[in-house]
Amino acid sequence: MLIRRHRSSDPRPSEITPREVYQRRRDFLRTGVALGAGLFLPASAVADSSLDYSPGPFSTDEALTPYEDVTTYNNFYELGTGKSDPSRNAHLLRTEPWTVKVDGLCANAGEYDLEDFLKPWELEERVYRLRCVEGWSMVIPWIGFELNRVLKQAEPLGSARYVAFETVMDPDNLPGQRRPVLEWPYVEGLRLDEAMHPLTILAVGLYGEELPNQNGAPLRLVVPWKYGFKSIKSIVRISFTEDEPPTSWNRSQPNEYGFYSNVNPDVAHPRWSQRTERRIGEFRRRRTERFNGYGEEVASLYAGMDLTRHF
Repeated sequence: MLIRRHRSSDPRPSEITPREVYQRRRDFLRTGVALGAGLFLPASAVADSSLDYSPGPFSTDEALTPYEDVTTYNNFYELGTGKSDPSRNAHLLRTEPWTVKVDGLCANAGEYDLEDFLKPWELEERVYRLRCVEGWSMVIPWIGFELNRVLKQAEPLGSARYVAFETVMDPDNLPGQRRPVLEWPYVEGLRLDEAMHPLTILAVGLYGEELPNQNGAPLRLVVPWKYGFKSIKSIVRISFTEDEPPTSWNRSQPNEYGFYSNVNPDVAHPRWSQRTERRIGEFRRRRTERFNGYGEEVASLYAGMDLTRHF
């Protein structure tokens, strides 16, 4: 189960994460940026980068990964291929101004300034597991809202079966996009029912603060039952399509990265097993859970499918 009662033996958040980071949560509702009320201000315009949010459903009570690790151990190839490159080059990602386009097979297409795109939605905290295809994992307290709210507002047509996503393209500033590591811009996709699932969120923050650039500011996808590369960062476009959209890693190495990319210990990556994972901050490896532990919520999406073929 994802929502569990707190036990007296469970570690307290202040014992898991840096105390000064978690302690600030007490002040967020009092001093935060009131996104839920319809205001989004850039970090330069406020005294801090804290957000106004409320607890949300589906959260795990597992030990959180320390903020320092969450923000310095990343894959974000636009900022470099090394794990420390994104945090070192984070200043190169320009997040102001920012627009998000919603288009394709929908009745209400449009292009929005970020503040207008976010204005209708109240923010929630979702504490999710993150599992990387490379075999490491984290537990992260995201701040965001369910993607289905945006999709319903766009009113997808009956012919829409998939949702495609595209990240920012800015090779003048992003060093990774000047190298042919992938075909740029980075693109991803979900089946429409996956995108509509309440576990799927758009995140604008973590640990109660605005999303750091290295973690995909100002807007990223989080799909917790899939490998981390499906959770596309720095989104500028959301499109409804009839056909399965291309995805960056599947386009680059289709024998290694499928469209669905559900966490599955029974489907090995061609170069390593997926049966175990290393939680960042721990020494011993732990058993990988099917659908990253979210099977009770999402397994029905794949009823009748052979997930060794549709990997």
